[in-house]
Amino acid sequence: MKFIWWFLANHIRRRRDRSSQNTHPDVTYSPGINCLDADAIIVHMVFHEFYARVRAELRLRSLPLRTWPVILHRRLYYNLIMFLERRVYSNSKVRLAAVSQLVASQLSTYFGRADVAIIPSAVDTSRFSCSSRLARRPRSRALFNFSDDDFVLLLIGNDWKVKSLDQLLRAIEVNPNLPLRLLVVGRDESSLYATRLRLSKIESRVTFQQPSSDVLQFYAAADAYVGPSLQDSFGLPVLEAMACGLPVISSVRSGVSAFITHGQNGLLLRDPERPEELVALLKQLFEDNSLQQKLGVAAAETAAMHTWDRNAELAQIFLVAAAIRPSF
Repeated sequence: MKFIWWFLANHIRRRRDRSSQNTHPDVTYSPGINCLDADAIIVHMVFHEFYARVRAELRLRSLPLRTWPVILHRRLYYNLIMFLERRVYSNSKVRLAAVSQLVASQLSTYFGRADVAIIPSAVDTSRFSCSSRLARRPRSRALFNFSDDDFVLLLIGNDWKVKSLDQLLRAIEVNPNLPLRLLVVGRDESSLYATRLRLSKIESRVTFQQPSSDVLQFYAAADAYVGPSLQDSFGLPVLEAMACGLPVISSVRSGVSAFITHGQNGLLLRDPERPEELVALLKQLFEDNSLQQKLGVAAAETAAMHTWDRNAELAQIFLVAAAIRPSF
């Protein structure tokens, strides 16, 4: 209901602005589905693709009765967004840009859009760098009680089911002899994992933290970043970790995977639903110090090519094209 109210209020207000004598926009831009009359939209996520992956988890008959109100709410919300996607993204008069080639492919699959520009997310390399990470490493490791012998894996993001935290925990469970520690940063509900962590006896190896504006402290505490997402339009934390010189493992279902060449500047997880593949990649990375160093150096070089200045240049070209695009 909040979204519907905001959507309608946004539309009414801007319609009133356009009818006044003082507001004459050259182009109406929207980050995602926020209005019906946008000239240009940058798409961060295609809900048709997301819903296809989570549909099985939204079946009421397989869930406890107490969860039905939440599940019904999600189903209504997702279907509303998908209705708006069909209405807006299928309109050839609306110019679209995607944050990754992955999202562009999804727009082509679901809405037949072959004219989508790509404006990938970027990283602030003055803030995220190898030197900054290494300078803060001792203090950050101490802050989270990691020893020098610990090999710390980092995962940042919300909706841990989609981020495939379950598979990452499984990988730690089946490697009891490796000194793997996991730092999970996000606003999801960590208590849902309490029983599993206790029964598998890895409570002491997993640390949950709330997000912070000082995100560099998390990268500084880590030895590697692992992003085994089931679905991720881009995956900015992976690129930030690369800028910090960390070796990364990224799911091919993340848009940022287009920047990664397996074995050269990162490792690619082909199937995030196969825990044995993730286990093998983690073991390979842990056991090979030279590989860690090689991937970290190449990752930082890759990230340096994807700055916000470059992002702004692409966005400017996109918006100018949208402003001068003739009406059909």
